[in-house]
Amino acid sequence: MDLNSLKKFAQEMRRELIAQMKARIEYVLSHDDEYLRAHSAEKKKIAELDKSKGRQELVEEAAYLWFNRLAAFRYMDSRGYTSPRVISPRSGESQPELLAEIKRGNIPLELKPYAADIEGFLSGRIHSSQPDREAYKLALLGICNAWAERMPWLFTKVDDWAGLLLPQDLLSENSIIARMVSGLSDADCKEGVEIIGWLYQFYISEKKDEVFALLKKNVKVSKENIPAATQLFTPHWIVRFMVENSLGRLWLLNRPDSQLKERMKYFIESDPEPDFLRVTDPTELKCLDPCCGSGHILAYFFELLYAIYEEEGYAPAEIPSLIIEHNIYGIDIDERAAELAAFTLAMVAREKDRRFFERGITPHVTAMRDIQVDLRKLNVRLSPDLQESLELLKEGRNFGSLIPVPAGAAAEIAEIEAGIESHRFDDLFGTAELDDLKAAFRILEYLEPRYHVVVTNPPYMGSKGMNDSIKSYVGKRYPDSKSDLFAVFMERCLEGLVRHGYMGMINQQSWMFLSSFEDLRKKLLEEDTIVVMAHLGAHAFETIGGEVVQTTSFVLKKARPPKE
Repeated sequence: MDLNSLKKFAQEMRRELIAQMKARIEYVLSHDDEYLRAHSAEKKKIAELDKSKGRQELVEEAAYLWFNRLAAFRYMDSRGYTSPRVISPRSGESQPELLAEIKRGNIPLELKPYAADIEGFLSGRIHSSQPDREAYKLALLGICNAWAERMPWLFTKVDDWAGLLLPQDLLSENSIIARMVSGLSDADCKEGVEIIGWLYQFYISEKKDEVFALLKKNVKVSKENIPAATQLFTPHWIVRFMVENSLGRLWLLNRPDSQLKERMKYFIESDPEPDFLRVTDPTELKCLDPCCGSGHILAYFFELLYAIYEEEGYAPAEIPSLIIEHNIYGIDIDERAAELAAFTLAMVAREKDRRFFERGITPHVTAMRDIQVDLRKLNVRLSPDLQESLELLKEGRNFGSLIPVPAGAAAEIAEIEAGIESHRFDDLFGTAELDDLKAAFRILEYLEPRYHVVVTNPPYMGSKGMNDSIKSYVGKRYPDSKSDLFAVFMERCLEGLVRHGYMGMINQQSWMFLSSFEDLRKKLLEEDTIVVMAHLGAHAFETIGGEVVQTTSFVLKKARPPKE
């Protein structure tokens, strides 16, 4: 994998898509032709979003939406998960295989609702100066909608405003699609779904540079810019080190005769642990990445869990669904990253199970949202702790996984939902409030302290870069670690574990030495056990040069160290 070429490709695609989206939005909002009149509802929605979000945010959102989907199709095309291939041509041809098949009269079953119009463009019954383009555009939108049934988190229905902004040039040798095919090669895709994480990091890299430039001018990082400022793709060997010494260790303690150790290259033997978390079956294991980005750590959770299930004698065909349903959870403040993380899990599951897409299973990955609910309007009462969590969710995109949720929250939520299920909310206002409450509950359930293993690469952000809301919040709740978000996440991740659970992390080494973290060190040494640590220093991240980011990777056990 040539990371330099991939970075150049992702940056160029972002710039080109932003330019095309900007031009397309301006055209849609300032013109009144026959096509736009036929899509007046979508045009109205674009105007509303332009007003509520602002032009720049709308442009960025639309650009990434199409980059995300085209990259997903390219990956699935290359892996043989689509038939016909959606954006990729057959060998020796230039048009996407989907269009080539349609022109041969082979319209896929999922495009039957669009067949008449597609055939109309190609036959000339519907006038168009570029019939191939119009037929393919309609087919592409139809395929997106078909995939929305299998991956609703990524391919939400696009026959609305996003469809109206689809780039006009789809078939020329310089089109966005042609460049996606050439820039994301079959060789890259065959290396595995890790390519998606690299692609996303490089796509936002110029945005990261813009945010860092503002930091140098003492401009605080807004919640919209936190993802760009803090996301960093974790090298695979570090992911393996963290997961093998947490999840792998827990399984070996429960199965001393397991052969799992033979496949764990980065597992390190430690002192005997007479007191450990008892697990009788793999379905009991709960693994979380609370800052999951594009899902690299989640993918390795899957790989190791698959080996565990195999060893326990589960049928290979049922293992992927069991893992996705029972074992793996991811949270991120960036909706786009969360979409990719869910996609990553779907891809690793599909690699093991050819029928996975047909099973209707949605990965447990959620994006934090800002949600505000007036409980008085719904006549709903929560326990004080859960009510506090709900209140903090007003800043969901700001505080992310740092929002605390009391143990037993899921049971309380289930009881409340059973109570309100019998009530009727006939007015639209009440229905909207109820929908917001349900969405808030779904997010808060992810944050309940119930995990056996938590592994993450947290955001690195010193107090100087924090916006006022975050700085105030962590200052009050995490006084021992408030100097940097990575240290705050050390405390928060330990809170999310059950007793004797394991936390794996890579972060900046400064917490090991600086006086500002002295109280944190004392607390960790008194209340938790350092199981393994790799003090890496500089250059652990291959895409970061210089000596600025000096790291340490470690696994902690949520249990006091033995007295001896």
